[in-house]
Amino acid sequence: MAQEKMDRRVRRTKALLLQGLIQLMSEKDIKDISVKELSDLADINRGTFYLHYSDVYDLLNKVEEELFQEFNEILERDLTAESSLPVIPRPVLLDLFIFLDHNRALARVLIGPHGDMAFVNRLKELVKEKLRMLMANAEHSVKYFDYFYSFMVSGCIGVIECWLNQQSPVSPEEIAGYCSALLQGGLPAVQ
Repeated sequence: MAQEKMDRRVRRTKALLLQGLIQLMSEKDIKDISVKELSDLADINRGTFYLHYSDVYDLLNKVEEELFQEFNEILERDLTAESSLPVIPRPVLLDLFIFLDHNRALARVLIGPHGDMAFVNRLKELVKEKLRMLMANAEHSVKYFDYFYSFMVSGCIGVIECWLNQQSPVSPEEIAGYCSALLQGGLPAVQ
Protein backbone atom coordinates (compact mmCIF):
# COMPACT_ATOMS: atom_id res chain seq x y z
CA MET A 1 0.00 0.00 0.00
CA ALA A 2 2.76 2.46 0.93
CA GLN A 3 4.65 1.57 -2.28
CA GLU A 4 1.53 2.23 -4.39
CA LYS A 5 1.03 5.61 -2.70
CA MET A 6 4.67 6.47 -3.30
CA ASP A 7 4.46 5.40 -6.92
CA ARG A 8 1.42 7.65 -7.38
CA ARG A 9 3.26 10.60 -5.87
CA VAL A 10 6.30 9.97 -8.03
CA ARG A 11 4.14 9.69 -11.16
CA ARG A 12 2.31 12.88 -10.22
CA THR A 13 5.58 14.74 -9.62
CA LYS A 14 7.01 13.56 -12.93
CA ALA A 15 3.79 14.49 -14.74
CA LEU A 16 3.87 17.99 -13.23
CA LEU A 17 7.51 18.41 -14.24
CA LEU A 18 6.74 17.23 -17.77
CA GLN A 19 3.82 19.67 -18.05
CA GLY A 20 6.08 22.47 -16.84
CA LEU A 21 8.83 21.48 -19.25
CA ILE A 22 6.38 21.45 -22.17
CA GLN A 23 5.06 24.87 -21.19
CA LEU A 24 8.53 26.37 -20.85
CA MET A 25 9.84 24.76 -24.06
CA SER A 26 6.95 26.30 -25.96
CA GLU A 27 8.39 29.68 -24.93
CA LYS A 28 12.17 29.17 -24.83
CA ASP A 29 15.08 26.86 -25.58
CA ILE A 30 16.02 24.16 -23.08
CA LYS A 31 19.31 25.94 -22.35
CA ASP A 32 17.32 28.89 -21.00
CA ILE A 33 15.23 26.82 -18.57
CA SER A 34 16.46 26.54 -15.00
CA VAL A 35 15.62 23.89 -12.42
CA LYS A 36 14.30 26.63 -10.15
CA GLU A 37 11.99 28.01 -12.83
CA LEU A 38 10.70 24.54 -13.70
CA SER A 39 10.26 23.53 -10.06
CA ASP A 40 8.40 26.74 -9.26
CA LEU A 41 6.09 26.21 -12.24
CA ALA A 42 5.43 22.59 -11.23
CA ASP A 43 4.92 23.74 -7.63
CA ILE A 44 7.50 21.36 -6.19
CA ASN A 45 10.71 22.14 -4.37
CA ARG A 46 14.07 21.80 -6.09
CA GLY A 47 15.08 18.98 -3.76
CA THR A 48 12.19 16.92 -5.08
CA PHE A 49 13.29 17.67 -8.64
CA TYR A 50 16.82 16.45 -7.84
CA LEU A 51 15.46 13.20 -6.40
CA HIS A 52 14.46 12.28 -9.97
CA TYR A 53 16.72 14.23 -12.34
CA SER A 54 20.18 15.75 -12.27
CA ASP A 55 19.16 18.79 -14.36
CA VAL A 56 16.62 19.87 -17.00
CA TYR A 57 18.67 18.17 -19.73
CA ASP A 58 18.42 14.88 -17.81
CA LEU A 59 14.63 15.29 -17.62
CA LEU A 60 14.41 16.04 -21.34
CA ASN A 61 16.71 13.11 -22.21
CA LYS A 62 14.64 10.66 -20.16
CA VAL A 63 11.40 11.89 -21.71
CA GLU A 64 12.89 11.66 -25.18
CA GLU A 65 14.22 8.16 -24.51
CA GLU A 66 10.74 6.97 -23.48
CA LEU A 67 9.27 8.47 -26.67
CA PHE A 68 12.05 6.97 -28.78
CA GLN A 69 11.46 3.50 -27.34
CA GLU A 70 7.72 3.69 -27.97
CA PHE A 71 8.32 4.99 -31.52
CA ASN A 72 10.77 2.15 -32.14
CA GLU A 73 8.27 -0.42 -30.83
CA ILE A 74 5.66 0.84 -33.30
CA LEU A 75 8.11 0.52 -36.19
CA GLU A 76 9.30 -2.91 -35.03
CA ARG A 77 5.72 -4.15 -34.78
CA ASP A 78 4.33 -2.55 -37.94
CA LEU A 79 7.17 -2.52 -40.46
CA THR A 80 7.54 -6.14 -41.42
CA ALA A 81 8.92 -7.99 -44.40
CA GLU A 82 5.37 -8.01 -45.78
CA SER A 83 5.19 -4.19 -45.81
CA SER A 84 4.23 -2.78 -49.20
CA LEU A 85 7.44 -0.90 -49.76
CA PRO A 86 8.62 1.45 -51.10
CA VAL A 87 5.61 3.24 -49.58
CA ILE A 88 5.03 3.09 -45.83
CA PRO A 89 1.69 1.31 -45.39
CA ARG A 90 -1.29 3.17 -43.97
CA PRO A 91 -1.47 1.04 -40.77
CA VAL A 92 2.06 2.13 -39.84
CA LEU A 93 1.16 5.77 -40.42
CA LEU A 94 -2.04 5.35 -38.41
CA ASP A 95 -0.17 3.92 -35.42
CA LEU A 96 2.40 6.73 -35.65
CA PHE A 97 -0.30 9.42 -35.79
CA ILE A 98 -2.16 7.85 -32.84
CA PHE A 99 1.15 7.86 -30.94
CA LEU A 100 1.72 11.52 -31.84
CA ASP A 101 -1.85 12.41 -30.89
CA HIS A 102 -1.37 10.83 -27.44
CA ASN A 103 1.83 12.85 -27.04
CA ARG A 104 0.64 15.96 -28.92
CA ALA A 105 1.88 18.70 -26.58
CA LEU A 106 5.30 17.12 -26.16
CA ALA A 107 5.66 16.31 -29.86
CA ARG A 108 4.69 19.88 -30.74
CA VAL A 109 7.44 21.40 -28.60
CA LEU A 110 10.08 18.87 -29.67
CA ILE A 111 9.44 19.65 -33.35
CA GLY A 112 8.83 23.35 -32.72
CA PRO A 113 11.23 26.30 -32.78
CA HIS A 114 12.54 25.60 -29.26
CA GLY A 115 12.60 21.84 -29.71
CA ASP A 116 15.37 19.32 -29.94
CA MET A 117 16.33 18.77 -33.57
CA ALA A 118 18.90 16.19 -32.50
CA PHE A 119 16.02 14.07 -31.19
CA VAL A 120 14.00 14.59 -34.39
CA ASN A 121 17.08 13.58 -36.41
CA ARG A 122 17.47 10.49 -34.24
CA LEU A 123 13.90 9.47 -35.09
CA LYS A 124 14.55 10.12 -38.77
CA GLU A 125 17.66 7.95 -38.68
CA LEU A 126 15.69 5.15 -37.03
CA VAL A 127 13.09 5.27 -39.80
CA LYS A 128 15.83 5.34 -42.42
CA GLU A 129 17.54 2.32 -40.87
CA LYS A 130 14.28 0.33 -40.71
CA LEU A 131 13.37 1.18 -44.31
CA ARG A 132 16.85 0.36 -45.55
CA MET A 133 16.69 -3.07 -43.88
CA LEU A 134 13.27 -3.75 -45.40
CA MET A 135 14.42 -2.61 -48.81
CA ALA A 136 17.42 -4.93 -48.63
CA ASN A 137 15.05 -7.85 -47.99
CA ALA A 138 12.43 -6.77 -50.54
CA GLU A 139 12.26 -8.17 -54.03
CA HIS A 140 12.17 -4.64 -55.41
CA SER A 141 14.46 -1.77 -54.54
CA VAL A 142 14.51 1.96 -54.93
CA LYS A 143 17.42 3.03 -57.10
CA TYR A 144 17.76 6.41 -55.44
CA PHE A 145 16.86 5.39 -51.89
CA ASP A 146 18.40 8.48 -50.25
CA TYR A 147 16.34 10.82 -52.45
CA PHE A 148 13.20 8.79 -51.92
CA TYR A 149 13.74 8.64 -48.17
CA SER A 150 14.54 12.36 -47.86
CA PHE A 151 11.47 13.34 -49.85
CA MET A 152 9.18 10.98 -47.95
CA VAL A 153 10.39 11.81 -44.42
CA SER A 154 10.67 15.57 -44.95
CA GLY A 155 7.17 15.64 -46.37
CA CYS A 156 5.78 13.57 -43.50
CA ILE A 157 7.50 15.76 -40.90
CA GLY A 158 6.01 18.84 -42.56
CA VAL A 159 2.55 17.28 -42.42
CA ILE A 160 3.10 16.22 -38.80
CA GLU A 161 4.22 19.70 -37.80
CA CYS A 162 1.24 21.30 -39.53
CA TRP A 163 -1.16 18.77 -37.99
CA LEU A 164 0.26 19.17 -34.46
CA ASN A 165 -0.19 22.94 -34.66
CA GLN A 166 -3.81 22.89 -35.84
CA GLN A 167 -6.39 24.30 -33.42
CA SER A 168 -8.88 21.63 -34.46
CA PRO A 169 -6.84 18.88 -36.08
CA VAL A 170 -8.37 16.10 -38.11
CA SER A 171 -8.32 12.64 -36.54
CA PRO A 172 -5.23 10.43 -36.65
CA GLU A 173 -7.16 8.15 -39.02
CA GLU A 174 -7.87 10.96 -41.45
CA ILE A 175 -4.34 12.41 -41.46
CA ALA A 176 -2.80 8.91 -41.81
CA GLY A 177 -5.02 8.29 -44.83
CA TYR A 178 -4.06 11.63 -46.30
CA CYS A 179 -0.32 10.98 -45.83
CA SER A 180 -0.66 7.49 -47.23
CA ALA A 181 -2.42 8.80 -50.33
CA LEU A 182 0.22 11.51 -50.78
CA LEU A 183 3.06 9.01 -50.48
CA GLN A 184 1.42 6.60 -52.91
CA GLY A 185 0.14 8.93 -55.58
CA GLY A 186 1.09 12.52 -54.90
CA LEU A 187 -1.36 15.40 -54.78
CA PRO A 188 -3.73 14.07 -57.47
CA ALA A 189 -4.48 11.06 -55.24
CA VAL A 190 -5.91 13.23 -52.45
CA GLN A 191 -7.92 15.73 -54.49
